[in-house]
Amino acid sequence: MTAAGIRIRDVNLSYGRNHVLKDVSLDVAPGEFFAFLGPSGCGKTTLLRLIAGFAQAAGGTVEVGGTDVSALPPWKRDVGMVFQSYALWPHMTVRRNVAFGLEERRLPRAEIDRRVTAALELVGLAALADRRPSQLSGGQQQRVALARTIAIEPKVLLLDEPLSNLDAKLRVQVRRELRELQQRLGITTIFVTHDQEEANTICDRIAVMNEGVVQQVGTPMELYERPANLFVAGFLGHANILDGRVVGEGAARRFEAAAGVRLPVPRDRDVPPGAKLVFRPQDAVLGDAPPGSIALTGTISHREFLGASVRYGVRIGEAEIHLDSHFRSGDELLAPGMRIDLALPSHAVLYLAD
Repeated sequence: MTAAGIRIRDVNLSYGRNHVLKDVSLDVAPGEFFAFLGPSGCGKTTLLRLIAGFAQAAGGTVEVGGTDVSALPPWKRDVGMVFQSYALWPHMTVRRNVAFGLEERRLPRAEIDRRVTAALELVGLAALADRRPSQLSGGQQQRVALARTIAIEPKVLLLDEPLSNLDAKLRVQVRRELRELQQRLGITTIFVTHDQEEANTICDRIAVMNEGVVQQVGTPMELYERPANLFVAGFLGHANILDGRVVGEGAARRFEAAAGVRLPVPRDRDVPPGAKLVFRPQDAVLGDAPPGSIALTGTISHREFLGASVRYGVRIGEAEIHLDSHFRSGDELLAPGMRIDLALPSHAVLYLAD
């Protein structure tokens, strides 16, 4: 297989009055594992279907490997798509399911047999070739769907929430298998999901989408540490978000949150109009504030034991923030009603707008 890059420019797509994709432009590098991430209805699956040729844009272009495929039907785009439902034929064996697309292309029987055998061996299902889908587990069915797509040797692999039908433990196993398979093949892959953990753990880069607009593109760490706006900060992981306003100028400039919290704003820190104060629960730590940190005082309102950590709700003035504290065996948990001191490193504070 030869990996191909994808170039999307100024794509707009509507269903009636519903503007689903709004001026979308993206580049996916050859061999990259890329994710479209966002809530239900944000346009991520529609964008995937557009690349596959199952949806038609009102404007803009889609290129695969440098060729404009915007006007081509799906079977001429050299892309393969794995659907959320797997779409396996229940009356056919695993081998026949994998061979189906090749038979439709009228390839020689010897070539079909070679590709089917190679694809099944690649996904570890060669020994189950004569079974039917109903005799397989959910993870095995998902691998059959992958093998069927891989067998046609596409330049691009499109995955539409392929793990959503699996239980939590199996999802972890299969997503690791997906990543290993993608690296072995070196194939350009786009993965659609609403699950940030799935995208963070297996993808090279992520496009975060909301309401048909690409909000930000970057590596998982870039998006988490440097979100472009409040939506990205809130969607990727948990974030404390406090309303407020900037008052004063120069060295006296500070951010006054509605909670009664007053934080100094460094001279070189840009604060966009309408910005809110944002920081992650793990960045606030219990105890006195060392130099360079911001001191806060609050009262514990509730706690949640999460195994590796404890999440405390802390009431500060009129607002409540969350603080994550690492848990070790034998630690005593803090009780609701306790008054505590917190330290918040200045570098961990972000000022973000919509």
